[in-house]
Amino acid sequence: MNRLSSSQRALLQPCIPALLSSRTSLFARLFLAALKRVAVGHLVLLRPDGEETIYGDPHEAPGARLMLLDWRACEAILRAGDIGFAEAYRAGWVDTPDLGAVLRVALDNEAALSGAIHGAWLSRRWYQLRHLLRRNTRGGSRRNIHAHYDLGNPFYALWLDETWSYSAAHFDGDSDRPLAEAQEAKYAHICDVLRLKPGMHVLEIGCGWGGFALHAARRGVNVYGITISAAQLAKAQARIAQAGCTDRVKLELRDYRDLEGTYDAIVSIEMFEAVGEAYWPTFFDQISRRLRPGGQAVVQSITIDDARFNAYRSSSDFIREYIFPGGMLPSPERFAQAAGRSGFSSRKVLDFGRDYAETLRRWREQFEAQMGAILALGFDDAFIRMWRLYLCYCEVGFDAGRTDVMQFLLARRN
Repeated sequence: MNRLSSSQRALLQPCIPALLSSRTSLFARLFLAALKRVAVGHLVLLRPDGEETIYGDPHEAPGARLMLLDWRACEAILRAGDIGFAEAYRAGWVDTPDLGAVLRVALDNEAALSGAIHGAWLSRRWYQLRHLLRRNTRGGSRRNIHAHYDLGNPFYALWLDETWSYSAAHFDGDSDRPLAEAQEAKYAHICDVLRLKPGMHVLEIGCGWGGFALHAARRGVNVYGITISAAQLAKAQARIAQAGCTDRVKLELRDYRDLEGTYDAIVSIEMFEAVGEAYWPTFFDQISRRLRPGGQAVVQSITIDDARFNAYRSSSDFIREYIFPGGMLPSPERFAQAAGRSGFSSRKVLDFGRDYAETLRRWREQFEAQMGAILALGFDDAFIRMWRLYLCYCEVGFDAGRTDVMQFLLARRN
């Protein structure tokens, strides 16, 4: 295994433990001590002083290599867990040839490395407060959505497939299926579950770049879609016009709380995660008011395991801090409870978390392949590193079953 080069060691020589501040030296020792608890797989650590240490069984998978380039990363990680790791990775204090492998080793050793993964108690409370301050009021929702979806359509065009779908594709056991075909299969499943027929009127809450609207319109269905992302709306409307579907599709910039009218069915694909727990009752009440008698809704949402929900909601994490501010995943049980309070029975009609992992792998591969074009758009190295971590982080989470994605069918209780 390669050690740091002599030039790298010379560059980092001022950071050797003997010359560190007492605070940094303390966190460095605590971090190295924590790694001794690696019990599943192994981690090869290359330290700033050029030393290489293997933690765990070198013959046991999974294995990963982490280059600790600055001792300050130790404090960042122990203080804020995955958020601290993200900050250290963004700053270039840590690096690795295989980010996914490092994340898999961390997840497989979660109990032993709890402090390094979840951070200190005080930091968890601090980040929980920051998350709570990003409430999804009308103004807050616009700010939160703008932070992610209005990065620019040229950016997303580089790595999304031709359906412009930014949600889990449905491979249905065929990992060789083209991504665009798997995205259309997801839309087809929703249409089939709702038994959509030509002439029906469907409301889509969170229409994105128009993928579902186009699919449904080609089946003769009338779609009214809303979004609060101006960039998404502009591209979606252009796609609808280019496809000649303006007679069946109308898209608007509108908050779901301001909806009017009634519809035969309602669809919402991975928008629920941006609603925020405080507004779950408002969301389901709106669905109830907008459904015609006998109508049903399909809500596709990323979910977190029921057993992990309380710990998850009591803090924040890398995704909510840097990627989706204001975001909040439901657990399946909490989703059903919230829907039930608005008079709905909720039935899971599809769970396909492993398909999301495959979707993310495809996005990440295309993201890396388009690196030159992404940099040409003006995004810097810190942005690239955070997005690389985001795509890997989510991929590993879905592969490990820590998160899932589900389609729920909502029907009013008799």
